[in-house]
Amino acid sequence: MARPARGSARYLARVAIACLLCGPVQAAAQGGRGAVAADTSYIRTHYAKREVMIPMRDGVKLFTAIYTPKDGTGRWPILLTRTPYSAAPYGESAFPRTLGPGLRFPELGYIFVTQDVRGRYRSEGRFEHMTPHRPVKRSRRDVDESSDTYDTIDWLVKNAPGNNGRVGLWGISYGGFFATAGMIDAHPALKAVSPQAPQTDWFLGDDTHHNGAFFLNSTFNFMAMCGMRGEGTAMSCGKPFDFGTDDGVKFFLEMGPLANAEKKYFKRRSPGWTDMMRHGTYDAFWQQRSILPHLKGIRPAVLTVGGLYDANNYYGALKVYETLVRQSPSTDHAIVIGPWYHGQWARDSGATVGELRFGGPTSHTYQREMLEPFFAAHLKGDGQGTHPKAWVFETGRNQWRTFAQWPPQEGSERSLYLGGSQRLSFDTPTNSGDSTFAQWVTDPAKPAPFVASGGIDMDPDYMARDQRFGATRPDVVAYRGEVLTEDVTIAGPVRPTLFVSSTGTDGDWVVKLIDEHPDGFQELVRGDVMRAKFRESFSRPIPLRPGEVTQLDFTMPDVFHTFRRGHRMLVQVQGSWFPLVDRNPQVFTDIYKAKASDFRSATQRVYSTAGQASRLTFRVLPTAVVP
Repeated sequence: MARPARGSARYLARVAIACLLCGPVQAAAQGGRGAVAADTSYIRTHYAKREVMIPMRDGVKLFTAIYTPKDGTGRWPILLTRTPYSAAPYGESAFPRTLGPGLRFPELGYIFVTQDVRGRYRSEGRFEHMTPHRPVKRSRRDVDESSDTYDTIDWLVKNAPGNNGRVGLWGISYGGFFATAGMIDAHPALKAVSPQAPQTDWFLGDDTHHNGAFFLNSTFNFMAMCGMRGEGTAMSCGKPFDFGTDDGVKFFLEMGPLANAEKKYFKRRSPGWTDMMRHGTYDAFWQQRSILPHLKGIRPAVLTVGGLYDANNYYGALKVYETLVRQSPSTDHAIVIGPWYHGQWARDSGATVGELRFGGPTSHTYQREMLEPFFAAHLKGDGQGTHPKAWVFETGRNQWRTFAQWPPQEGSERSLYLGGSQRLSFDTPTNSGDSTFAQWVTDPAKPAPFVASGGIDMDPDYMARDQRFGATRPDVVAYRGEVLTEDVTIAGPVRPTLFVSSTGTDGDWVVKLIDEHPDGFQELVRGDVMRAKFRESFSRPIPLRPGEVTQLDFTMPDVFHTFRRGHRMLVQVQGSWFPLVDRNPQVFTDIYKAKASDFRSATQRVYSTAGQASRLTFRVLPTAVVP
């Protein structure tokens, strides 16, 4: 697989911030396809713009920009996106470079509507992160994103000239959350929804936490740039935070414990950050902000979109799809999973991520063969989409595949064991006793980095970077398989089961499944973290008993990857992943309130015996022959 060179760390940090925003204007501005994306002339020539304040049921008015085709010969469906990242450009004489969820959409005949959500930019009201859904609304004052979407659509179909009475809803990242919330108790005119990289649960797997472990650099950047609020004003996004360095490890180590972020930088001006620091477990605050329990009886058709290299909200895309399968089985819904970082499918050709190439413009294939037909069928056609349940890109072989369900049921579950002498094998360990283990010391003052250099933000290509830098550290343990004599294709979630111990009372275990190429390049297929105190409950953490062997089970997001003949499987295990993940003091405590004196070194172990067989379990497709 060919691999292009990376850019500078500072450049990547800027791109990462753009990825996090992923509003309609920002996403379009990153792309390029000739005259439409190059300037505003196409939109200005072919669309008339109108700005309105649409009243909600409680009297709050939301700023809304409506772009209607100047060709008055037809009746057009409406494509609506609701965003916390600005419905700019403002002014009826100001036009964006493009419109809609893809670069060809301005030519396809829609009325495009962009709205500032409640309490952001030019909309009235109070903004609340991950607005809790109110399943029972007893009065006009009981509002949420579902009711705001309903009221917006009701106004549009009655007041937007030239519409055909059908509405589609879409959004990326935070916009994906608003799209997901908007399809609950939907307006009858809402026929099709595409939540793309949707935020769904900020504690279990999206953006700010994974399995309870705090994702430090991305959350810090987001709250510093888009979470600050001035007195009496709607919230908006400002300039990126100035770190004064490309060295994220240095900056965040010098910042010290998480509590110092409030003292030094936020100073109670970021409500979202302050709230997070008050809720260090999966309590009612977080549970109320999960949209997933409310995805029941969904009437519009749904096309969920996610990226295999999306470090922000791949979890959310998978969970929306999985939840609809389970809680709303009659919904016409499908999923697209492509080889993309956060929002890339709306931004560029999708031919590369960092050091990986995928053999062609994967985003163009998605736009033309998946997204455009989805909206056309439900908003312009007979409302009956003809499509598979899942389009998924197979990395390694670099090809799109379709499935009747995802994950596929073909093949069989196999376990890859972390064996003695740090070898990987599909054979179950036969040795007994507790003498076989790998051991290292995790020092919070010298945490293992998540990238070889830089890291001031969640760099969009970090999941595609060479992982060999980890092998130089004594606190990273690598398990290596034999050279493969046949291709091995795995599909679906990767589930680590680790038997571990620590001299501390808490700790993190980071697991990385890696494809080692014949030239030595180490491709990260999937990696994630488990915070040990949450091993039995995210709501009621419990300490480790020093020296006692404990079982850790968790699930890493889905993959679809072929390890090619001549490659090796490799697994790295470590106790820190900084500053992607905050430092664990390795003392059982509320880490958000921890003091510098709480942070201590700890010796961590992973065991590999017949009775304590640490392993990764995944589905191997039948076309693969396991050596």
